[in-house]
Amino acid sequence: MRPKRNQTNYIVVHCSATKASQDMVGADTIDIWHKNRGWQGIGYHIVIKRNGVVQFGEPIDNRGAHVKGHNYESVGVCLVGGLDENGKAENNFTKRQFESLEVVLISLASKYPEAEILGHRDLSPDQNNDGVIESWEWMKECPCFDVREWLNRV
Repeated sequence: MRPKRNQTNYIVVHCSATKASQDMVGADTIDIWHKNRGWQGIGYHIVIKRNGVVQFGEPIDNRGAHVKGHNYESVGVCLVGGLDENGKAENNFTKRQFESLEVVLISLASKYPEAEILGHRDLSPDQNNDGVIESWEWMKECPCFDVREWLNRV
């Protein structure tokens, strides 16, 4: 188990970088993957399966292992999916996943009202120091959709 998190400045939405056909992936599978990488276990706090089922990973008040340089100040929420059948980034999340994501984010925002909700890619380094993380600066495309834009629509 990781240490407790002392601050929560971000709620970060991720994807598992799996294909839509991999609908059996859940927190238990991701836990195995992360242990195989030498981590203590699953780095995400919450996983939302393709059918919309919400699963819990790392305890919510602990530090996660999901975004380098920000684990001490963030909660990680992972949507299963994010790749097309050729392994390219794709917003292929289901309606049920987005419904569950909305409920999860409302709950987390009430627990951490000062936290900013964003996508993993939005925490990439601002390479040209213009205050905007542009697509060419993304270290990853994760979660394969614009979280802020989606939040404005829901």
